[in-house]
Amino acid sequence: MLSYQQPDAAGHFGPYGGSFASETLTHALTELREAYARYQNDPEFLAEFHSELKHFVGRPSPVYHAARMSREMGGAQIYLKREDLNHTGAHKINNVIGQAMLARRMGKPRIIAETGAGQHGVATATICARYGLECVVYMGSEDIKRQSPNVYRMKLLGATVVAVDSGSKTLKDALNEAMRDWVAHVDDTFYIIGTVAGPHPYPMMVRDFQSVIGTECLTQMPELLAERSAEARQPDAVVACVGGGSNAMGIFHPYIPYEKTRLIGVEAAGEGLDSGKHSASLQRGSSGVLHGNRTFILQDENGQITETHSISAGLDYPGVGPEHAWLQEIGRAEYVGVTDAEALAAFHYLCRTEGIIPALESSHAVAYAMQLAKTMPADQSILVNLSGRGDKDIGTVADLSGADVYDRPSMRGHGVKGGPAA
Repeated sequence: MLSYQQPDAAGHFGPYGGSFASETLTHALTELREAYARYQNDPEFLAEFHSELKHFVGRPSPVYHAARMSREMGGAQIYLKREDLNHTGAHKINNVIGQAMLARRMGKPRIIAETGAGQHGVATATICARYGLECVVYMGSEDIKRQSPNVYRMKLLGATVVAVDSGSKTLKDALNEAMRDWVAHVDDTFYIIGTVAGPHPYPMMVRDFQSVIGTECLTQMPELLAERSAEARQPDAVVACVGGGSNAMGIFHPYIPYEKTRLIGVEAAGEGLDSGKHSASLQRGSSGVLHGNRTFILQDENGQITETHSISAGLDYPGVGPEHAWLQEIGRAEYVGVTDAEALAAFHYLCRTEGIIPALESSHAVAYAMQLAKTMPADQSILVNLSGRGDKDIGTVADLSGADVYDRPSMRGHGVKGGPAA
């Protein structure tokens, strides 16, 4: 089995990662590293963490065999890790609980966060309500428009949502503003980063908290596959969407030693990888420093960050977690692109075939799994991390569909809009 020990003591995944932060944050990052080193293997801390995951989040999340989808694809069997069933509707809550527990132990009563799709913001607001912590969430004004249900959820939970109007008004800019806030309030503020990016120890820490996803799958998949073939084994491929990359690292990391299992990250190809309107940092980016770490980023010849595009707010980011850059470099993981149109088609397909409404982020992974399944035999399996549910995206999907999706002859007479019983 592959020997994989990353990152090193300075937070480097090969040449990526590290800590590139202003001098004003040096003390705060040192304090955070020391606190995480103290508690990451502390039995009392871990017992509380797993208790919260079980009783508050509802873990373990199930793995579901998408039998109809698999049949219609005509190839490999597709399984979905149902992170969409977590409390708050996505994988984000796993990491937020761990960081909020750390904040309490460090005596930090004020929490700040950044969010794109809003799921990390909702998760942060949720745990702050539970623990009685002040919560401020930074969100690009463009994302606020397309994720209004999650904005209202955050406010219901008591969070202050700060609209960011600079730059592209998306996730990158929200992260910039959150960093500025942290610099100004280091004494009483804990910054909960939502993805496996940022200065060390964030990429490692977020990965560790999210690894509960893959760890559960290591037990669940052999049990499920044994029911079909009497052979207990791991999946042939694990597929997850990649923006910053926390849901992907959460399911990839425990599988890294299992070399027979392909790890496939799906980036947002937007309008096409060669269109200039995408968020595919690993496939079209180059090495550079962004938000406190060295990784692959989308930049011009002068090193300026270029604007990104994706149908999904959570993937609309010009960088990626440094561990993903390293996994690509050593060949342990592969990264592909799925366009807006393909993701939207997969969104509708999963709704209609399995009765599951996925997040647009997760729809990218579903789309690629559908393509991949057709190239594999029926006795092989693909595990997809269904990282979030799509309630938040209904408005976006309706706008993009350009018509009432229910106003079709096949739906008439079934008590839905457009039919005589409506």
